[in-house]
Amino acid sequence: MAAEERSTLLDAVVADGIDPSRMMPGTGCCSIAETVELTTHAVRHGCAGVLMLPPFYYKDVSEEGLYRYFSEVVQRVGDTRLKIYLYHIPPVAIVGITPKLVERLLKAYPNAIAGMKDSSGDWNNTKIFLDAFAENGFDVFVGSESFLLANMRNGGVGTISATANVNPAAIHKLYRQWNTAGDADNADQQQSKLNAVREVFSSRKFPSTIAALKQAIAIYRNDPEWSRVRPPLVELTKEQAKLLAAELKAIGFAMPDIA
Repeated sequence: MAAEERSTLLDAVVADGIDPSRMMPGTGCCSIAETVELTTHAVRHGCAGVLMLPPFYYKDVSEEGLYRYFSEVVQRVGDTRLKIYLYHIPPVAIVGITPKLVERLLKAYPNAIAGMKDSSGDWNNTKIFLDAFAENGFDVFVGSESFLLANMRNGGVGTISATANVNPAAIHKLYRQWNTAGDADNADQQQSKLNAVREVFSSRKFPSTIAALKQAIAIYRNDPEWSRVRPPLVELTKEQAKLLAAELKAIGFAMPDIA
């Protein structure tokens, strides 16, 4: 999405009555100016925070360079309401967030650096951040609900997941019930069910997870328009769509309220 589209989308959902204090829009761009503009826009709307990618065009940048980038964003926004959640997604951005960088940023901007989303897909990496910072009020989200239970058990605060767009109730149920007294086995079972859904949508049988998610909505709403994606992503073929529908049916997946 273009920066202007992100801004107008946020304006539209707020105008439609969605509580901005429940939103964390993504504002990270390669350009500091665009990041500052989008971040300021979100803060003025009263959003709970912003999810911020590191600048990702140049790959082999130093920790000092990343520190200067985030530092300049904080200073240019210049608003005490600012809450930044750092977005670590090396499979996509290549440029990542390190514990030492978080330590420096927290020391310099303890009120502005609120947490992170770890989409590394590596639980050991998430655990490093949890062990180092979770007790200090640094919120750690996992990028896949496959790690939700482990994250909650180790001091994390939740998940920010693409699959939550089609499986929100089940994910929310585990989030709410994971530590119910005497119900550890049930929590593990819920996690296993979430994993099964995640595995279908992230399968390499399909062009992309996003395309598979949109195809699922198209199937359960009986509305083929939902299957469209923007280039460079491509939609599922008819054969792939049938395979997706069959695999979702096999694991008992449903979207009862989608209509």
